[in-house]
Amino acid sequence: MTTDSTLDPGTGSAPRADTTYGATPVFGAPAAPGDEGTRPLQHDARRPPRWWGKALAMAVLAVFVGIFAWGALGALQGLLVNLLIAFFIALALEPIVVWLVRHGWKRGGAAAAALLGGLAVTIVVFALFGNLFVQQLVQLVGYVPDLYTSAEEAIESRFGVDVPAVDELVRQGAEEWGGEVASGALLVGTTILGAVFAALTILLVTYYLLAAGPRFRASICRWLTPGRQQEVLRLWEVTQVKVSDFINTRIVLAAIATATTFAFLAILGTPYSLPLALFTGVVSQFVPTIGTYIGGALPVAVALTSQGFPQALGVLAFILGYQQIENLWLAPKVSARALEMNAAVSFVVVLAFGAVFGALGAFLALPIAATVQAVANTYVQRHELVRSHMLHDPGEGDDEDAGDPEDV
Repeated sequence: MTTDSTLDPGTGSAPRADTTYGATPVFGAPAAPGDEGTRPLQHDARRPPRWWGKALAMAVLAVFVGIFAWGALGALQGLLVNLLIAFFIALALEPIVVWLVRHGWKRGGAAAAALLGGLAVTIVVFALFGNLFVQQLVQLVGYVPDLYTSAEEAIESRFGVDVPAVDELVRQGAEEWGGEVASGALLVGTTILGAVFAALTILLVTYYLLAAGPRFRASICRWLTPGRQQEVLRLWEVTQVKVSDFINTRIVLAAIATATTFAFLAILGTPYSLPLALFTGVVSQFVPTIGTYIGGALPVAVALTSQGFPQALGVLAFILGYQQIENLWLAPKVSARALEMNAAVSFVVVLAFGAVFGALGAFLALPIAATVQAVANTYVQRHELVRSHMLHDPGEGDDEDAGDPEDV
């Protein structure tokens, strides 16, 4: 009996393909009997890998989640700004609450007293000066056409430049924006309701943060390890001290500047002295670098057009003199513990926050920048300076502390 040479003598089946002599291997097949599970399966390049479908689905899901998150952040921008305002108000009022608790008050009562006390002071200030402020503000707005006419006549007489008349500007504005004003009037009620709701949200969140106090910080620290808890509490304390000192300092300096400017303008007889003084005080403190010049330009312009050149020169001299006194004596006394920032850095920060978040962002830019700088000063390691002529001006010794990062 003959045996077919094409059969395996041991099994009677077709012989295994010999890969030693260049035969094409079968993908997924063991190399030899007994190798099952000992060699990784080879992948067929003509087919996509098994994980390709899941990876594609996860990528598509990530894109949709990112789009949803971006839209949600845009929709919640107003709420996030309100929460940020409430957080900074709570940081500013926290020292008062701690002082009341230290003198026997309950935490909730101390928080309510601090918050309601701040509201009461605000209401009293508006009650005392609100009527006069509104009257003078209305008169100032009504005086704007006369101010423009005076400026128009001065420009035409001195430079020979034709400036559009007030009536022409009013007519153009009515033609271009008349419909928008009519439609915008329908939004006044919605805007007022939105402002009331935002104010209530800020007050409620502020009270919760003040009343919770240590409990709120404890609820956050429970999710962290002991080492992380120490870091978070230290960062919280630094932020609270710096932001509270910064905001309180700016408020005090703005109040002093407003009162002093109002007294000078009232003595000089400049009209609309109260709104002008308030504008000067607030802008000079919360707009860095050029705030003083922006705040002082309006009183000078009003004095120039309503009283004359000598009075305008007197107002300008007062603004410049008060700024020097504030920079050299008053501000160092009031802001002994507050964080001071480089003028150029703070100016860029205000512009950046104003471009992203509007006027409110520009107002909150300095406290946020103060917080970031306080954290950096606390956690970023500083090193000794090398001896180099690049670190000091000619004539200064190498051992002087020139170029200190604190001054940059």
